[in-house]
Amino acid sequence: FMIIPINDEFQPQVNQLIADEWAGPIVVTKGVAHDTSDSDGFISVQDGALTGYVLYTIENGQCEILVLHSLVENQGIGSALIRSVMDIAGKSGCSRVWLITTNDNIHAIRYYQRFGFALKGVYIDALDESRKLKPSIPQLGNENLPIQHEFEFSYTL
Repeated sequence: FMIIPINDEFQPQVNQLIADEWAGPIVVTKGVAHDTSDSDGFISVQDGALTGYVLYTIENGQCEILVLHSLVENQGIGSALIRSVMDIAGKSGCSRVWLITTNDNIHAIRYYQRFGFALKGVYIDALDESRKLKPSIPQLGNENLPIQHEFEFSYTL
């Protein structure tokens, strides 16, 4: 696979996947709604097919990963996408890369810690506020767990 900046050819497919996976294009983190339909990002492509994507935003010297999705597991795609974001964040003068995941996403919680991200905050009942901005957020998530809390992970550059 190769990692390239997101482009017009793959943007519609990424937008559709975000709509399917996260009821996008809006994602909410720490009470802020982000429109991912025009976010910066990278994609993973293999044999002309999309195999993963990451979208991010840079603000106030910090880079937030908004969405990370590897369509093919255990091939290093997610890690390569994160490293691409870290590279652009470093070149942009960011002090850290951070992200939010929810309490039901056990796979992501394990993955980010193994990657080297540190848990920096737990926002209890944050999804009550998020649902005011995006009512389509389901009550139940992975493994039928209630989606209630946000976990903030941070990687210092």
